[in-house]
Amino acid sequence: MEWDLLYFFVVCGFFLLLFGAEIMLRGAVGFADKLGISKLVVGMTIVAFGTSAPEFLVSLNAALSGSSAIAVGNLVGSNISNILLVTGISAFLMPILLEKKSFKSDGWILLLGTSLFFLLTFRLEISLFSGLLLLLFFVSFLFHSYFREKRRFNSQNVVSGHDDQGQSSNILTLLIYLILGISGLVFGAQILVDGGVGLARKYGINEAAIGLTVMALGTSLPELAATVVAAIRKQSELALGNIIGSNIFNIVGIVGAVSIITPLSIPAR
Repeated sequence: MEWDLLYFFVVCGFFLLLFGAEIMLRGAVGFADKLGISKLVVGMTIVAFGTSAPEFLVSLNAALSGSSAIAVGNLVGSNISNILLVTGISAFLMPILLEKKSFKSDGWILLLGTSLFFLLTFRLEISLFSGLLLLLFFVSFLFHSYFREKRRFNSQNVVSGHDDQGQSSNILTLLIYLILGISGLVFGAQILVDGGVGLARKYGINEAAIGLTVMALGTSLPELAATVVAAIRKQSELALGNIIGSNIFNIVGIVGAVSIITPLSIPAR
C-alpha cells in the first residue's frame, strides 16, 4: 500500500472517530436526560462509553488482526493520556471542582480495577477466564455507580421539585444520532487500524509503541473534547466522571470484552 494512502487512512480514521463520538454523545446524553440520571453517573457511564467506543473498536479490530500489542498499547496509552493530558488541559482552562466523597469512592474503584489488570498481565496474556473476571468487576462498577447516583439524584429532585426531562430532544432524533455516531466509530476504527498497522510496518516501528503513542492519543481526542467542554461549562461532575469512567471502561471493560472474543498477548514492556 502506498505511503500517501496510509496517511490518508489515518487522518480520515481520526476525523471519523471524532465525528462519530460527537454525534453519539449527543444522542446518549439526551437519553440520559430522559431517564433522569445525574451528571456524574452520565459522565461515568453513557458519556464514558461514548468516548471509549473508539478505544474499544480500535483495540478489537487490532486484536482480531493479530496485533495484540497495538490493542493493549492503545488502551494503556489512552489511560495515561486521559489522566495526564486530558485532565491537565481541562484543569488549565477551567479548575475542576471535586466532590470529595464521590471522588474518593470512584478513585478507589479505578485504582482497584487498574491493579486487577496489572496482576492479570503477569502471565503476559489476558485469557478468557481473566476477561470474565475483568467484566465481572466492570459490571459491578456499573451497578454500584447507577444505584448510588440514582438514589442521590431522586432525593434532590424530590426536594427541589425540578425536572429536566422536558428539555430533551425527541426519541427519533436521539436514535438517529446514536446510529450515525456508531457508524462513524466503526468505519473510523477500521480505517485507523489499517493505516496505523501499515505505517508501523513500513517504518519498522514496534507496534506496541505505535499503540501507546499515536493511536492512543488519537482515540483519546473524544475524551479530551468532552471533558474540556464540560469543564468550560463548569460541569465538573461530568468532566470528572468522563475521565474516571473512561479509564475504567478502557482497562477493565474493554480489555475484558476483547479478551473474551480473542485472547490478548501482553508485550513484556
